[in-house]
Amino acid sequence: MITVNIDEKEAIKLVHEKIAKLVKEAETEYVFWDSVELRKRTCMSWNAILDTFFHDPRFKKTKIGKKWYFPAKETRLFLETWLFEQSY
Repeated sequence: MITVNIDEKEAIKLVHEKIAKLVKEAETEYVFWDSVELRKRTCMSWNAILDTFFHDPRFKKTKIGKKWYFPAKETRLFLETWLFEQSY
């Protein structure tokens, strides 16, 4: 038989540390994405993005100079909504 003893205070401390780390990571997410980050986050090529959702009026984007930028939070929300709207 195997007996395991766990220090409850140490376990709680480890859980709090892990939660704090995850919260910090979430807070440091990008404010906006560029086209490279958008391709990375969607696992789609630029042509696929252009052909599927880029021209959707709900998809927020801004072109500065020659680069496109996308607000991270709004883009993530749009992509999740758009994906579930697709019929298979």
